[in-house]
Order: sequence, then structure tokens, then C-alpha cells
Amino acid sequence: MAVAAATAGDLAVAGDPVRPAIPSAADADRRAARLEVLLGDPYAPDNPHGLTALFEADARGRPPERTELLLERFGLSAECVPVADGGRLTRADLLARVLRPVFRRDVALGTAVGTAPVLAAGPVWAAGSTHRRAQTAALLLGGGRVGLVPHGHGQTAGTTPGGITARPAPGDGLLLGGRAEAAPDAIGARLYVVQARTGPARSPHSHTAVLLDGDRLPPLAVRETGRAAAPGRLRAPRAEIELHEHAVPHDAVLGPVGEGVPLALRTQQVGHALVPALLVAAADTALRSAVRAAGGGASPARPHRRLAGVFADILACDSFADVALRALSLLPAQAQVPAAAVHYLVPALLRENLEALACVLGARRHDRGSAHHGALGRLMRALPLAASGPARTGAAAGQAVIAPHLRPLAEHSWFAEPEPPLTLFRGGADLPVLDFASLAAAGRGDVLAASLCGSAARFAEVRGVGGHTAVLAELVQSLVTELHALRARCRALPGPGDGPLPVAAVCALVDRYALVLAAAAVLGVWESQDGADPFLAAPAWPVLALSRIARRLGAPVPPLPDGVEELVHRELVRRCHEHLSYDLDATELAP
Repeated sequence: MAVAAATAGDLAVAGDPVRPAIPSAADADRRAARLEVLLGDPYAPDNPHGLTALFEADARGRPPERTELLLERFGLSAECVPVADGGRLTRADLLARVLRPVFRRDVALGTAVGTAPVLAAGPVWAAGSTHRRAQTAALLLGGGRVGLVPHGHGQTAGTTPGGITARPAPGDGLLLGGRAEAAPDAIGARLYVVQARTGPARSPHSHTAVLLDGDRLPPLAVRETGRAAAPGRLRAPRAEIELHEHAVPHDAVLGPVGEGVPLALRTQQVGHALVPALLVAAADTALRSAVRAAGGGASPARPHRRLAGVFADILACDSFADVALRALSLLPAQAQVPAAAVHYLVPALLRENLEALACVLGARRHDRGSAHHGALGRLMRALPLAASGPARTGAAAGQAVIAPHLRPLAEHSWFAEPEPPLTLFRGGADLPVLDFASLAAAGRGDVLAASLCGSAARFAEVRGVGGHTAVLAELVQSLVTELHALRARCRALPGPGDGPLPVAAVCALVDRYALVLAAAAVLGVWESQDGADPFLAAPAWPVLALSRIARRLGAPVPPLPDGVEELVHRELVRRCHEHLSYDLDATELAP
């Protein structure tokens, strides 16, 4: 929905607690448009919610209180609570649309008020009792926070090796004891999702998820232990939690005893796909700032090509992230691997492109006094922390999820599965409500590899005819050849019981595999276009995006048709002048 078309009536109801009965993209777009209007022009120096004001708050080491108040009045917390529990969260892809206006301006703020509540409370939405879901929903809707104490933390000096442990309590429930490090922002939370060790340390069923009521904890059970060594307001206070024979009732246990790790693997899929999709919005601002700083695109040819390449990569990242978000609702049993691949690849590609933009801006990128130049440096500082999530696991988490799947996928899925439904790629198509409980801990099949094979079969008929389509056909064939090579290499990996996976080799395979999946998403999104957006329906952007992916793989890249980069750059400049976002939605932004 265009910002200019947001009527007074729309603005009056967009923030009201109206619960749609079914997921509605139109409802989400109205709320996103209203939020864009409320936040205003990010480049206006007198805008209290603009980049200049946010930079100043960052420099003071203080949160942007006026913007936080605006978001509270808007009712942003309701976006983080499932509709069944009284909020507005229906689908992850629609949640991303509403949160993008915040992330375009401030990654740290968006993380604190948008993604952190969703990720921390995920185990409650997936496995909590009716009472615990209601308790968590009421807290979040009232502006409270949920803290996270993931497994694997608490290995610092003076901390018990097992972190928080739990044993059966006399009569009912569990007794918790030990000490562990909490995720950032745990200070001030009133509920805590804790992964407590209830079994042997090396067992896949070693931990159990428990919801702790902060109001019932003893004094100083949660305390600040210093600040993280990262720049910016993502440098949240570190905290640790220490318990001594603390009793919790049976209904505080989230899911079966011993299933805490599988539960975390299931629910973290949402964050794996959601956070990169929102970082795309932040990269949008960095690219727009570079274009505006270059005089709206009136720069030499080499920066033109560089900016066009960044734009093509942003569209590719958005395609990949959006497909993964939609898979969470449409194909929840098959969403784990795409989500992990997005979590692994998209932040890395965005970081690479931010460095390219830094080359365009030169020394000006260090100018924090300019909204145009400061946006880039600020995002470069914030991106690694935001991408790693509340548990600060980073790209290694994506690798760890994908690696065990490589051999099974190579043996049973690649070149053997039917294509996924077209609705996986169509941004305007209806999808089911996101059900956290239906997400699988061990995803089955490979929908994007199957989509790539389907695309290859269609493009095989137009190879050699010339023009953009023929170049696309050659690029698709290069990608399919890469998937064949991956299958041979992954089949040679050790199977279960055959010894550990070779770390260096597996990391390289994960990297190549993620690039292939990203290319498949680009093709799927392009083939699903209905012509409503002439630029997205034309082949220039997928040609440029796929050629860049193929070069990263070292795969053959045919000569590009004349004018491809110019066509993409022309759209880049048009969107800048018309205040349209650089993602697939081309959303109208505040002027």
C-alpha cells in the first residue's frame, strides 16, 4: 500500500487491537504504511525519529526514547504476539513487512522491540500451556520483555560447567540450580526461557526448556555482569542468572522433558529467516544513502556498475529471505534448511555489499554527522551482532544446521523431488497462519533444489536463442551443473557412525550450497511475477543477480547482454527519486 494513499481512517485503525481472522497482506501493508508515515523522513534533520536524531542517541549511549514511545503507542508489541494469543502475528513474512520501517532507520531499535520478543518467546508459542501462553502474551502486549538463557552458555570462570541444571522436585515440577550467562537484554525481563540441563551433556536430549517467572525469582538471581565488547546500542548489558534449588511448577516446562534442544532448533527457524529479511531493509537505507550522496546516481560509470550490482544482490537476498519466511507457513516440515541457509548467507552477502558501498563513498563513510554517510558505517557496525541473534551464534549456527543434511539431501532429494507450490514464491499469495508447533526440528526434502531443477527444464528449451532469456538459460545450466557436483561431493561425506565430518570441507560445501539455494529463490521469484511490476517481470535483474552468484561459485558466466547493468541502475535511480524501497515490494517510503 502506498504511503500517500494511507487515509485518515486507515491511520486511526491501523494501530488498534483488531485481530484479523486470517492472515492478510493488506492489513500488514496498512500497518507498515502507517508506521512509515509516523516515523517520517529519515533524512530530515529536524525529525525526532530520523537518522540524525537516532545517531545522536547512539552517540550518547541512550535509547531513542521518543521513538520508543511512538512505537509503543503504535502497538508494535502486538505484532510480536500470535493472533491466537491476542496479538497480530499471523505470518512471518507479514511480520517482516511491518518491522521493516523500523529496521530501515535503526537496527538496534528494531532488534530490541521487534525480533528479540519473537525469538525469545518462540518456545512458549510452540510448546507452552494455555496459561503460560496467556501470561507471555499479556507481558509482551503490556510492553514487558522475555529474556533468554540458551544452552551452551555459562562456561566462563566461576560458572558451573553445566550451566542451569534441573531435577524433579518432590511432588511436582522441577528444581533448578546453577549459574549461566543470559542473552543480552535479559536485565529487566519479567519472564525467562531457560534451557536447563536435565540429561547427559552429550545427549541430544540433554536439556529442557523452562519458563521462569521473574517476579518469583529471589533477589539478585539475575544480575548485570558488564557490557559486551561491541560498538553501538546493540552493546546491551550482559547478564547472568544464578539459582539455588528454585522450584518451578510442572506447567512451566515447555514441551517434554529432554526436548529443549529440538524445541530450540524448531523455533529458531523463525529468527533464522526473519532477521536477514529485516537486515535487507537496513541495507536498503545504506544503498539509498550512497545513491543520494552520489547526487542521485549522477556518478561515473564504474560506481554505476557497483551500485547496480549491490541493488541486484539486495533483490537476491530479499528473494531468498522471503521464500524462507513463506516456507515457515506453507511448508513447515521443510523450512529448516532454507531458513538456516538464509541465516548463513544473507548477512555475509550484505556485508560484502556494504564494503562495496564504502568504496563508493570513500572517506565520507566515516562522517557520522551526515545522515547519508553515517547510515553506512552504523549498519556495518551493527550488522554482525544483529545477524547473530539473541544467542549470539552467528553464521556457525546456520552451518551447524545445514551440515548434517548435506549427505541425506544428496542421496535422496536432489534431482528426485517435485517442484514446490508456486505460492512459495508469490509475495501476494495467501498462506496459512504460522504455527510454531508445526515447525520440524529435522527438515525433510529440499524445495529450492527441486525448484531449480524445474526452472532448468523450462529454460533448456530456450538455450541458444539469444537475448536475456538465453543468458538466463546458460546461467541456470551452470547452477544445475554445480548442484550435480555438490551431490557427488556430499555423497562422499562420512555417514552416521563413520566418524566426524571434515570441518573445512563441509564449510566450503555449505557455502556453495547456500549460494545455489539463493539462485533458485531468485529464479522462482522471477518466474512467478504477474507483470504488475514491469522491472521485476523483466529479466535484467535476475540476469545480473545470477551472474554475480555464479561468479562467487566460480561457475561459467556467459557474456551479459548489452545494457543489463544500465537497466538495473536506471531502476535504482528511479526508486530513489520516487521514494520507493529497494526490495521486492518497492514500497512507498516517507519523503
